[in-house]
Amino acid sequence: MISVNNLSLQFGKRILFDDVNLKFGSGNCYGVIGANGAGKSTFLKILTGEQDPTSGRIELEPGKRMAVLSQNHFEFDQYEVLQTVIMGHKRLFEIMTEKDALYAKPDFSDADGMRASELEGEFGDLEGWNAETDAATLLSNLGIDESKHYMKMEDVPSEYKVRILLAQALFGNPDVLVLDEPTNDLDLKTISWLEDFLLDFKNTVIVVSHDRHFLDTVCTHICDIDFSKINVFTGNYTFWYQSSQLAARQRADKNKKAEDKKKELQDFISRFSANASKSKQATSRRKLIDKLDLEEIQPSSRRYPGITFHQERDAGNQILTVSGLSKMHEGEYMFKDLSFTLNKGDKIAIVSKNSLAITQFFEILNGNMQADKGDFTYGTTITTAYLPNDNTSFFETKLSLIDWLRQYAQTDEEREEVSIRGFLGRMLFSGEEALKSATVLSGGEKVRCMLSRMMLAKANFLTMDEPTNHLDLESITALNNGMSAFEGTMLFTSHDHELVSTVANRIIELTPNGFIDKMMPYDDYLADAKIASLQEGLYA
Repeated sequence: MISVNNLSLQFGKRILFDDVNLKFGSGNCYGVIGANGAGKSTFLKILTGEQDPTSGRIELEPGKRMAVLSQNHFEFDQYEVLQTVIMGHKRLFEIMTEKDALYAKPDFSDADGMRASELEGEFGDLEGWNAETDAATLLSNLGIDESKHYMKMEDVPSEYKVRILLAQALFGNPDVLVLDEPTNDLDLKTISWLEDFLLDFKNTVIVVSHDRHFLDTVCTHICDIDFSKINVFTGNYTFWYQSSQLAARQRADKNKKAEDKKKELQDFISRFSANASKSKQATSRRKLIDKLDLEEIQPSSRRYPGITFHQERDAGNQILTVSGLSKMHEGEYMFKDLSFTLNKGDKIAIVSKNSLAITQFFEILNGNMQADKGDFTYGTTITTAYLPNDNTSFFETKLSLIDWLRQYAQTDEEREEVSIRGFLGRMLFSGEEALKSATVLSGGEKVRCMLSRMMLAKANFLTMDEPTNHLDLESITALNNGMSAFEGTMLFTSHDHELVSTVANRIIELTPNGFIDKMMPYDDYLADAKIASLQEGLYA
């Protein structure tokens, strides 16, 4: 379907890719992964012709059409929403535009009639008569109601634009679909619809995403950018991660016999293949993994931050009691009459259709905002640490990272430079990076610093508001492992489905008219029909 031949890309002395040769086949979904700066989005730009490689070529099978999720949210501002979607099929839109221009001519000639006839034939071949209906259906499935279909794109609220551009990419059954972070700004219901759409999609999908649940659900293969190469591995993200970790451990164990290593790999593949049979892609993925060549499994050069949360003291049985808590914003309830008691060891995911409600709840619990009604009480043994959604105020300083982190050390030993440097090294700030100013950090670096601050607190009660924001896959995976291993109690919210489903043992949902509190895993919560019925009433 699409092939990459002898591809190289170099910026000055830095080689991003070298001598890459790949083939992307029909019916497969390829997840492109790599460390920050490895070149994931750049690779997609080369595939789509937006950027030229240093050498090599991309070949799309003749007669095949490629569609791309646009990253420019303002490119189509002068067009109506429905037109914008249809523009995803460039040739079809060209025909429609030329036809309309011809029929609008006051001096319509015989030559115009001949041309119009040709266009009508091609229009029919492309099923153009269904274009508006198909575009409208896509928009509705993505949560864009009919009242917005004829609005100008410039008048559409920003949170809907990514959905409209996603509909544009999906429109017209492209032969190759290229998606860069398609789940950004989508709610869980829409992400689930997109997952189902891609699972039923018969052509080629190439996608970059930081959403591990999404990658695990839709991907048949992983394209790993590492060592200036791009290698394709069979399986989804979790299979790639676990197999690369296993390969790294085996490489480190020099005393292990070759036959023992092979048996361990075969056992791993068998276990994963059995689990794959329970997934949405059951049959196809299991067949792929059963055919896997053991030589495919290779260790990765990825560096994962060391995220571990330790308690300085164990908590007593009194953790946190919330009684009748309510908060209003701009005349509307964010949450109302919220009452619950935390149990020791609870890991509660706070969810809501309104993310501001969750942030305000966390700000109240951490003393940064007042509730309109109700109160809350922490147990006397509780020590807290909080990762807020907005960390801007923490980095309005020119302190070096060493001095910035030193502020939060608990002991003289922790304040020593060698100790601080060691801590920063575990969080992937090594060498000269530890000396740079806190004002120049990227979003992901700031979150890693805030997580370091939390770890130094050694608290037994953690609150985290969207902790995966700005993090790469490696940091998200390390954070997920750290949260799962934490022996204390925590409240958190996250749009990362995998993190919520693997960490939370209890779900509390905030609504304007009450709350839902269930002791159950997240996936069970989402699938519960009684909860869905209850949600309808509470959000009404």
